Amino acid sequence: MIGRIVRSADFERVLGTPSRARSAHFAVHHLLASPTLPKRRPSTGTVDLSTGDAPIHPQPVDETPSANVAPTPAATVPAAPEQAWLGYVVPKRHAKRAVTRVLLKRQIRAVFGELPELPPGLWVVRLRMPFDRKQFPSASSDALRAVARAELLQLTRKLARPPQSPPPASAG
Repeated sequence: MIGRIVRSADFERVLGTPSRARSAHFAVHHLLASPTLPKRRPSTGTVDLSTGDAPIHPQPVDETPSANVAPTPAATVPAAPEQAWLGYVVPKRHAKRAVTRVLLKRQIRAVFGELPELPPGLWVVRLRMPFDRKQFPSASSDALRAVARAELLQLTRKLARPPQSPPPASAG
């Protein structure tokens, strides 16, 4: 199962890397990492209660869960990624109508969800160019759906190949 990237910090980290594969309209970025855990807000220790003053308890020094308490799912995210996490960016400047943005997001989820095995890490699919509105006048047409799906399938075939290393620098 593929997880979902939700934190903006994770999107920024992944989009800071070069794209791993590109097509006419999409770019795929990958980072071999796990999503960051949300930071815990510190307690101010002041509480306004209508029933009186609440006792102030100091912050615990060690916040590790005890042995008899089951860990929460957020606490079990490993340092080394064992799972793939998918995020997608469909900006309003490239897809003006919400129907089109939703259609493209659904196609991204469907195509990447059908992959037999997506390598672990953080994956972000980004719409980098708008689809021609003259060619696809309907915001949610079957033709747009088919073209987007075909292009995303082509991208996944590119991802199946190992990443290319840059050519060696000449020694001259």
